[in-house]
Amino acid sequence: MGADTSDTLIFLVVVGARFLVPLLIPRFPLPAIVASLVIDAADQTIFDRFTDIDLANYQSYDKALDIYYLTIAYLSVIRNWTNGFAVEVARFLWYYRLVGVVLFELLGDRWLLFVFPNTFEYYFIAYEAIRTGWDPRRLSKRTIIAIAAFIWIFIKLPQEWWIHIAQLDFTDFVKETMFGMESDTPWLEAFGNRPVLALALAVAIAAIAVGVAYFWRRRPTQDWSLRFNVDKPVPVVELDDADRTVPQLRWPTFEKIALITLVSIIFSQMLGIGASNLQLLSATALVVGVNAGLSVWLARRGSGWRSLGVEFVALAAINATLLGIFASVVADGQVNRAATLFFGLLLTLIIVMFDRFRAVRQVRLGPLRPRGPAAPA
Repeated sequence: MGADTSDTLIFLVVVGARFLVPLLIPRFPLPAIVASLVIDAADQTIFDRFTDIDLANYQSYDKALDIYYLTIAYLSVIRNWTNGFAVEVARFLWYYRLVGVVLFELLGDRWLLFVFPNTFEYYFIAYEAIRTGWDPRRLSKRTIIAIAAFIWIFIKLPQEWWIHIAQLDFTDFVKETMFGMESDTPWLEAFGNRPVLALALAVAIAAIAVGVAYFWRRRPTQDWSLRFNVDKPVPVVELDDADRTVPQLRWPTFEKIALITLVSIIFSQMLGIGASNLQLLSATALVVGVNAGLSVWLARRGSGWRSLGVEFVALAAINATLLGIFASVVADGQVNRAATLFFGLLLTLIIVMFDRFRAVRQVRLGPLRPRGPAAPA
């Protein structure tokens, strides 16, 4: 196998994983989002070490793929989560971050990513970790706020400062600042330069492990055996607090428009499509309108999409055609067609998943008592 063939194969495997693994989040949320996070963190290291690929053009797609898997995670909240207050907190954290990313893409000021931290991702992981053995409806509002606040203040703010304000590399910082060695020094040699500090770090790690074990032994009794598949049936859990029912989505049409608008702006800026925001928003409105009109037409004929896959393929073909026409007539033909097609595929997936997962939520929660009136169709 030649070098170019090997590079291409590695690239396709990694990018394919970044596309396909997030699709498992709706059904296997915890392992799938952790895997997506790990792949995101490792992809450029893999390319640097095992290929000679020029990553200059990959950077923008890399950022877009980050938003892609986090959007699927948020749509999974709509599909799966049963604690109504936790859903509202997730919604706030997600849109707060999206607004920050939009501002960053438009203004370019890195401090905006510190002010608008990505608390949603770790909050999602925390909720899904709890759900592997316990009914999340047991979580009180105070506990949910405490989880979100802890992640925001003690995890994400330091991390965002480190990455976007200080712009430090962790391994370089540890070797150069803490152990006083060059960044390419082997770890054992770095530890040997300041053995007392290395010992202190080992003791700190051991103390954290002991603390985790202590609290784990005192955890509440599990409501069900360990499970990662959210579609696997769980035992009926009696709750003392009757208020912990699951609300239907409020203003779903408005939220759909807001979500698609914010994500479209982010994708257009990251991918360098070559059209103005107004032009992209117009194209997005056209796509959403045509997709909604087609769904209404099918419903009036007494039919519908047979599966999510069929719906995605059909709408992707329609949307690719619409965006192809858009690329031909907008901005004097200077639109990046490949980026526009990529944008269209991501947009189609979001539209299809939002509609399908909202329908799943309505079916699953129909028998439960909603708080307040049902959301309009």
